[in-house]
Amino acid sequence: MNHRAVWAIYKFEMARTGRTFFQSIVSPVISTSLYFVVFGAAIGSRMPEIEGVGYGSFIVPGLIMMMLLTQSVMNASFGIYFPRFVGTIFEILSAPVSAFEIVLGYVGAAATKSIILGLIILATAGLFVPLKIAHPVWMLAFLVLTAATFSLFGFIIGLWADGFEKLQIIPLLILTPLIFLGGSFYSINVLPPFWQTVSLFNPIVYLISGFRWSFYEVSDVSLQASVAIIALFLAGCLGIVWWFFKTGYRIKK
Repeated sequence: MNHRAVWAIYKFEMARTGRTFFQSIVSPVISTSLYFVVFGAAIGSRMPEIEGVGYGSFIVPGLIMMMLLTQSVMNASFGIYFPRFVGTIFEILSAPVSAFEIVLGYVGAAATKSIILGLIILATAGLFVPLKIAHPVWMLAFLVLTAATFSLFGFIIGLWADGFEKLQIIPLLILTPLIFLGGSFYSINVLPPFWQTVSLFNPIVYLISGFRWSFYEVSDVSLQASVAIIALFLAGCLGIVWWFFKTGYRIKK
């Protein structure tokens, strides 16, 4: 493996975070903190407990996961789209760097940014609501796996998009509704039976549920189902990326 090439891509992408610090770090933290203030402190104090967990604490895993998914996709999609837009992607493709090393550099940087943001927001949440992490190892595992998987998904979007408008279509019109309907602010058990069944077709439900289980040992679906869904999605994304580089679709054409 060309470690120097991977490190160069990774370092460049991480340096971009420093140049856009307020947009990349401060803005997501502030916006998520507002959710804690409004839903956790203001509304949460008037809401009953959900499965023995205060509402303000209950929504913390969902809010972290919401930020993690959106930021992973946005960071990775823009990270690879911009070199395609300005044409520098051809310099990378002509260098002695394999497709795996290119993906590892870009996706690794995007996932790292999202994980850092997730940990900052987790620490910030402790200032507003009481927190308990029953399974810290599982919590970190879900954090890393989700960030890596959706950074890979964002990488696919960045390769597929041929304009800034397309770059926003999937995150805004598909991913965001799925996140809000995926149990970020509620348990699907409070829904009528029909909508509970419909919700089970939303993959985000499994991610948020598994992540919430690592905090409070309460979940809407089994831990095994959560792990299986994220593993399947990761495998699917890897397959699509492999096909992109094998055929040169949206890369060399």
